[in-house]
Amino acid sequence: MTQRVFSLQETSDILSVSKDTLRRWDNLGKLKSKRNPINNYREYKKEDLIFLEEAKIYFNENNDINTKPSKVYKSIELFAGAGGLALGLEQAGIEHSLLNEIDKFAVQTLKRNRPNWKVEHGDIKDIDFKPYKNKIDLLTGGFPCQAFSYAGKKLGFEDTRGTLFFEFARALKETNAPVFFAENVKGLLSHEKGKTLQIMLDVLDELGYHIFQPRVLKAIHYNVPQKRERLIIVGMKKEYMNKVSYNYPEPYEKLYTLKDALKKGELYDCDVTKSDGQQYPERKKEILDMVPPGEYWRSLPIDVQKEYMQKSFYLGGGKTGMARRISWDEPSLTLTCSPAQKQTERCHPDETRPFQVNEYARIQTFPDNWIFEGSKTQQYKQIGNAVPVNLAKEIGKSIVDLLNSINNYNIKI
Repeated sequence: MTQRVFSLQETSDILSVSKDTLRRWDNLGKLKSKRNPINNYREYKKEDLIFLEEAKIYFNENNDINTKPSKVYKSIELFAGAGGLALGLEQAGIEHSLLNEIDKFAVQTLKRNRPNWKVEHGDIKDIDFKPYKNKIDLLTGGFPCQAFSYAGKKLGFEDTRGTLFFEFARALKETNAPVFFAENVKGLLSHEKGKTLQIMLDVLDELGYHIFQPRVLKAIHYNVPQKRERLIIVGMKKEYMNKVSYNYPEPYEKLYTLKDALKKGELYDCDVTKSDGQQYPERKKEILDMVPPGEYWRSLPIDVQKEYMQKSFYLGGGKTGMARRISWDEPSLTLTCSPAQKQTERCHPDETRPFQVNEYARIQTFPDNWIFEGSKTQQYKQIGNAVPVNLAKEIGKSIVDLLNSINNYNIKI
């Protein structure tokens, strides 16, 4: 890996701390920066960062997994959405036997783009997975997180009935898939002080699966120009314990920015095309016109801050997503289901407007030929809910590596 220096913004992304925190650490001597002799900007060298726990994973140099499937691996995906995860896994070499999704517009999107995929539209509770027993290699999906009722229950498999996690576990039990991969929001780690996740892990253990330590992966480390984080849970049948191992995908050193997403470059071979998109109300547009790229509400005049923020002005916290204009040279903040929500503003760098549908899709690393069905609101929702395609691809390659190990072990015995 070539030696290089990292800007204040890049270091902020690597360590998941704000630029203000880095400046404070610099002043306190906790993490000293170097000054660029030309522009006097703060810069950080790899050898200064690599000792920090948050940076150790990032600087692992064995990240270029090019594993090819040693046989045809088939999967079932639940809660498939608009296909971000499925498309990434397909690019990694995994074939889909079945996808399930309840949202009709997302189903239309899947069928429009991949008419060869078998897509089951409907409630997962109504699907019988027994015909797929011992016929798939991987079960995957991002089940929505639901709270459990704890009182008087041991909360084994049967006690989670009525939750969408139960349906995921039921599909796992009925298919007997050797490997599963689930993704969820980072907040599941702390939900009910970790109790919800522990119940899920206990149920998966009860069903005969060894769970690898769940890990939060940051999309910006996997060729995605967006600061999105997802909790990844991978497991395999216990019979393969001590026989094979699994390694999460190692992050890439290159960090992509909004410019990489929307302009011609390494990620896309042309500039993004114009598309449908939301617009701001006139007064909101007037206010956001005052916000420079890379800044947010605190850069506004004090009287405008009070007008825009209202009661929030007097509360604690940075609220850095409010009245936020993304700059070209930074990754986008996490996209939401609506591009113009006040709490999670994502304004275009040059034009005072939310990101358009095609821009949203590129920030999630969908290919330009992936067409989203439904109204403009439905398209934003599908894209905002998706797993970034490039992140899914890297996870998929690590899953293929695991499946190859299992396949090789089975051949030997």
